[in-house]
Amino acid sequence: MSMNETPRSNRLHIALFGRRNAGKSSVINAIVKQDIAVVSPVLGTTTDPVYKAMELLPIGPVVLIDTAGLDDEGELGELRKQKTYEVLNKTDMALLIIDSTVGVTAFDRDIADKLRSKSIPAIAVLNKIDLLPHGSEESLKQLAVAAKEELNLLPIPVSAAVGQQGISELKKAITQAVPDEEDKFRIVGDLLSPGDLVVLVVPIDKAAPKGRLILPQQQVIRDILESDAISVVTKEHELRQTLESLGRKPRMVITDSQVFLKVAADTPKDIPLTSFSILFARHKGDLEQLVRGARAIDGLKDGDKVLIAESCTHHQQPDDIGKVKIPRWILQATGKQIQFDFANGMKFPDNVRDYSLIVHCGGCMLNRRQMLWRIEQAEEAGVPIVNYGVAIAHVQGILERAISPFPLARLAWEESGVL
Repeated sequence: MSMNETPRSNRLHIALFGRRNAGKSSVINAIVKQDIAVVSPVLGTTTDPVYKAMELLPIGPVVLIDTAGLDDEGELGELRKQKTYEVLNKTDMALLIIDSTVGVTAFDRDIADKLRSKSIPAIAVLNKIDLLPHGSEESLKQLAVAAKEELNLLPIPVSAAVGQQGISELKKAITQAVPDEEDKFRIVGDLLSPGDLVVLVVPIDKAAPKGRLILPQQQVIRDILESDAISVVTKEHELRQTLESLGRKPRMVITDSQVFLKVAADTPKDIPLTSFSILFARHKGDLEQLVRGARAIDGLKDGDKVLIAESCTHHQQPDDIGKVKIPRWILQATGKQIQFDFANGMKFPDNVRDYSLIVHCGGCMLNRRQMLWRIEQAEEAGVPIVNYGVAIAHVQGILERAISPFPLARLAWEESGVL
């Protein structure tokens, strides 16, 4: 992926929900002004969710997600509905598409309740107003009132198929409904001042695409540049020479977790040190909760099961971080006979209660809402969860130093150790 391209995981996810043939695909096509979603009068045309990355000004990079109808029927229909409901776990904002010729239905009320329970901002899009009988302004007013009172949503009347009536108003409403969190979830920029030096330790990872840095490293570099700070990239074996040649002390050193021990040994104690994975634990999830999860490593017993979960499906290497290195380090640290299971890809296992611990990757392929949902699933099941960087720092005895830039994480670590 080019560093000029915004990855899907960093785009605002806007999902469209509604009954079959309510016009979800037509609304997406009208918003993007392209025929990217198949439109047909046949019920159930959309099966699996359809994703379209685009720029929606003035918001910026977004992903529009078209979903199957909430009223789908039959065995396959239930599977398609399940896929639709899974989209909720990654939705930052929702458009509930209502067929104006039908009105608000029980399906609309159900999905509106689910959106509200997950605190997902949403808009009711009253589509197909061109099909209403002539002079039916009163009917449209009544439908708008129903959307407000029954769904508790802002109603926007549109005709996606004819002249894009109301689409400009819909885009404006989307812009106004998006929460302003531009600086809340920076990766590292909120810790920096203009002109700060940041040293990034980047081993040449065999799992990375040839000629490219892996995604978290790209994103950290971009965040540093956007903060008007200076990034210096080096490999682990050149770190000491790099630090000696800088002429001034860097604001911090950020390392790949796999070389934590060497980097910690070569970085003076008065220079803050952390890892890409720990930064992503804060950026994408809940660093305090993941730090608490690291304590569970010490309590693992013979026969316990540990789930290693990754959100991507990269080609496995002989020394793969998830399949090989982390299990080896945990076995060495605990001295216990532990069973490791592995899950890859965008679907999170349903049987998390079977495990004594979940060790999750940095989540660079997930958006923040997805990662928080996974943490929530573990918490509801009573299973501790930790991410790669936090777990590696703990088993190698340098977690307290690695979380030193984050006071709340340090407090969570200290409190979790109090019996």
